[in-house]
Amino acid sequence: MSVRHAIVVAGGPSPNGITGLPAADIVIAADRGAEHAIALGLHVDVVVGDLDSIDPDTLVELEEAGTRIEPHPTDKDDTDLELALASALAAGATSATIVGSASGRLDHALGILLAGANERWAGLRIDLRIDAARAWIVRDHLEIDGEPDDLVSLLAVGGPATGVTSTGLRWRLAEATMSPGVAVGLSNLMTDTTATITLTGGTLLVVQPGRERR
Repeated sequence: MSVRHAIVVAGGPSPNGITGLPAADIVIAADRGAEHAIALGLHVDVVVGDLDSIDPDTLVELEEAGTRIEPHPTDKDDTDLELALASALAAGATSATIVGSASGRLDHALGILLAGANERWAGLRIDLRIDAARAWIVRDHLEIDGEPDDLVSLLAVGGPATGVTSTGLRWRLAEATMSPGVAVGLSNLMTDTTATITLTGGTLLVVQPGRERR
């Protein structure tokens, strides 16, 4: 089977407000993420991680149904989510949707948001569904759909993002350089149903936090 798009479901608290997930060639769950995937109506192809949080009975049922189980030791350098992204790459995926939740522990929520920004995953075009919010890891260009006055935030991660240019946003950027920790891209607003963002270097985390208005 040719694998192009993967859905990667993180562990931790159950995500809320997830709708309209894209079709996927493979669904990979990070530990307890398998339970979340099942709740979302997804067929789990692979479960990966140290398996310390998934219900043991669920794990047995998945294995009996043909799901591949990739166990790892508890003492490891990679998080379960990173192991799941590595599994997606190994399967040949070129893009991935990470599904997770921002509730629960703050460090875990940040870990999910920043997971795709590492250069290790530069071969994957990554978007994220974090509860009702959407986000994208952008290294070259992005086109997003929405409605006028939808919030969109642009955040540089891992270093400066250069040549940042936007259309369809109220506060337009033209060949701008954005630095991590500087909030110049925070709480922008869409002016139409489509917005585009391009950059020539670095990485942006672009967040569309749902229908809530500023």
